[in-house]
Order: sequence, then C-alpha cells, then structure tokens
Amino acid sequence: MKVSVTHSTVYRYDFQVYLEPHIFRLRPRTNGSQSLLAFDLRIAPIPAGTTECLDQDGTLALNAWFDAPTSELSVTSQFTVEMLRENPFDYVLTGNALNLPLWYQEPLCTSLAPYRNDLQVADSVKQYAQSTAAAAQWNTLWFLTTLSRQIFQTCRQVVRPYGPPWPSDRTLSSQEGSCRDLAVLFCDTCRVMGIAARFVSGYECSSAGRDDSYMHAWAEVYLPGIGWRAYDPARGLAVSNGHVAVAAGFDHDLASPVAGWYAGGSPSQMEASIRMRIDHAS
Repeated sequence: MKVSVTHSTVYRYDFQVYLEPHIFRLRPRTNGSQSLLAFDLRIAPIPAGTTECLDQDGTLALNAWFDAPTSELSVTSQFTVEMLRENPFDYVLTGNALNLPLWYQEPLCTSLAPYRNDLQVADSVKQYAQSTAAAAQWNTLWFLTTLSRQIFQTCRQVVRPYGPPWPSDRTLSSQEGSCRDLAVLFCDTCRVMGIAARFVSGYECSSAGRDDSYMHAWAEVYLPGIGWRAYDPARGLAVSNGHVAVAAGFDHDLASPVAGWYAGGSPSQMEASIRMRIDHAS
C-alpha cells in the first residue's frame, strides 16, 4: 500500500515580522514499517540558508534561517510512502521483558532513561498504571494492549487543533482529550511501569479523502530486542500500516512538525490543509 500526502500550512501575521531560525520535521521516516519513495518541501519566503540534521530520535529535520521581514510563512510538504508492516506483532518477546515492571540491561537502560522518567507523573496516573498492570497480570504485552484499548474506551475524543497536550492527570480525570492528550497519558502510564515511551506525530491513513484532516499523534514503546513499536490509544490498537510516522521525541515539542519563533510583536493566524491519497493496489 502506498500513501501520498500534500500538507500545506500558512502562518499569517498582521504586519511584517522577522523570522528566527525554524526547524521543520515533515520528512517521513524510512524503516521497517515504511519506506519513503519521494519527498519535497517548499518554504516561502525562501530561506537564506538551510541545513539538514538528524535529531535526537533519528528524525531527519531541516533547520532554516531567514534574512528579510515577511508577513507570511508558507510551508508545503509532498511525499509518497510505501507501508510495509501489516502485522504489528511480527516479533517474539522473551525472558524478563515479558513481565512488569520492565527493566533494560545496560547500557540500554541508561540510554533509555529519559523515556522512562516518571518523576513528573501525577500520583493518580501512577495508581492508574498499577491497576492496569494488575488487570493485565503484570504481562508487558497484555498491559500495552489493555492500556491502549482502555484509554480508547473510557476517554471521549475531542478536536483541539491548537495548543500543547494536556498533562496526563488532567486527561485521566476528565476522561476526554485530543489524540495528543491521549498519547501523553499512554506514555506516562507506560513510564510508571518502566517501559520507555515516546510521543509520535504523523498522519493517519483513515483520514484520506476527508476535508477536515489533521496531523495525528500516538505513542511508541521500546521493547528489548525488538525496538520501538507503536500504539495508538486514540484508536485502541497496536499500529501496523495505517499510520505514517514523521517525528518522535520524549516530549511533544521534540516531535513538532514546525518549530520556531518570530520577532515583531504581531499576532499570527495559522491555516492548514492535508490531502491524502491511498493506493491499495501497490
């Protein structure tokens, strides 16, 4: 199956501003789940300079800087990706990794420490993690499946096009949230059980053909000997070939598709559109 996407975003300012350096994370990955066949990124005004960089989670990002004032920033990405993973459970997890709380051998444990940090997780979410793990008989894979389905079944989904994700305890207590809110709740709950988890941004193939498509957010967990595997609590499932991953990070800011500042004090408005086409014959 091949997925083709055109994603356009325009930031408009009431009067001219000076754009500070921006980071664009819009290039989909190439890995065991998906293969990037074509990619094009167009930015207006044309940057004074750009450089590609590999960020902390392996996302190929573009750093751009500007040298003239502007009243608009336009960003358009076009790509085609071939989806490769039909079975999200095409692996065998063995040994101590089957049981919670999960622990990783060194030096992997130190490397994954930021993704397992639960110091800022509220007590209510920690209690939620314990009860979910007990219901899953402290089995790692059952826990991940149970947690994803449980969030999907108990949390009402809302659309919030703008703003950062809510803290996980707010989402848990209100039992509602956007896809990014649910992803943060999933990650924090996993971290309480020692499972390395990170936030992922990208596109959901089920939104193809819709006029109100948005970028989607979900989570990935690191399984020993297996690597990063994705779960989408907004859909209650383990991710296979229905999600195009673009960027990932411990914090949602590190997976933001466009990040940057501007000087000038003008308010801004953002307009975005996503057009997606699915070729099932491929």
